[in-house]
Amino acid sequence: MGTFTCTPTASSPLAQWSAYFTRDVPGEAVVDFLLALDASDQPAVPLAGSELVLDAVAAHGWFRDIDQPEAAATDPTFTSHISLGEVPPLIQDADPRALSAEDDETGPAGWQAWAEPALGAPCLWAASFAASVPHDLVAAFAASLSSTAPVLRRVLPEATQERLLRAPAI
Repeated sequence: MGTFTCTPTASSPLAQWSAYFTRDVPGEAVVDFLLALDASDQPAVPLAGSELVLDAVAAHGWFRDIDQPEAAATDPTFTSHISLGEVPPLIQDADPRALSAEDDETGPAGWQAWAEPALGAPCLWAASFAASVPHDLVAAFAASLSSTAPVLRRVLPEATQERLLRAPAI
């Protein structure tokens, strides 16, 4: 899909934060992230804590990680995951701690979400949010991602067909 960045001003060359989505991230989750971004008066200012993201997925039946209940959750089929932790180095963030982290230390924590149909199998898709992405924007993505509301699909991902509930389109 691509990368979305937020800059402090239209003329600023430095991204305040960035969010990256691979090609097969569910489109409705990306749309809900963008709608929340568009509705935000201050998209570079955090309005809530990280708990908001985990509360969003828990409301739809996701399980919090037993080892990291304050930082990770997975869906009931153990296919989709969301985690607060180190993000890939190319995910831009204006937080100077992200630029100054040594090889043996982690920078500020950002969110990542991904779908892995079986343990060790290739990921179907992934999304990464820099540490400075406001948690309320990530929560909008997470709420949509974890929603159990039906969505229309022309093609079902082959690796997850046996785990999907299917209903005829009306």
